Amino acid sequence: MAFTFAHNNINVFDLPKSLKFYGEALGLGEVRRIAPEDGSFILVFLGDGQTAHRLELTWLRDRAKKYNLGDNEIHLAFRTDDYDEAFRRHKAMEVVCFENPKMGIYFIEDPDGYWLEILPPGRA
Repeated sequence: MAFTFAHNNINVFDLPKSLKFYGEALGLGEVRRIAPEDGSFILVFLGDGQTAHRLELTWLRDRAKKYNLGDNEIHLAFRTDDYDEAFRRHKAMEVVCFENPKMGIYFIEDPDGYWLEILPPGRA
C-alpha cells in the first residue's frame, strides 16, 4: 500500500485577502471551489500549475475573529527557481517575517499569521 500527498489545509479568516496573497506571493491559483448552498463555508483549492499537490483554504461564514495559531510551530515550504527575485518580491510586499541567510532560507507570513518557508532550487 502506498500513499501520496493530496493537499494541505489551513483555515483563513478573510478569503479574498488570502486568495490575493497566495496569488501574488506564490503564484498559486484557484483550481477548485466547494461552496454549499447555505453559504456556511467555502473550500478553495489552490495549485501551482506544475504539481498535483493542492493547498486548501477553508473559510467559515460564522467565524467572528482571526484564528489563534498558538505557537505556530508548523509551516509549509515552497521551492522557487529564482530565489533572489522571490526574496525581492516578498520584501517589496513587506511579508518577510524571518530571514536565515546562513541556511539560505527565509519565511513569509500570510494574512492569518501562517509562516511559509521559501527555499532555493534544489533544497527540500
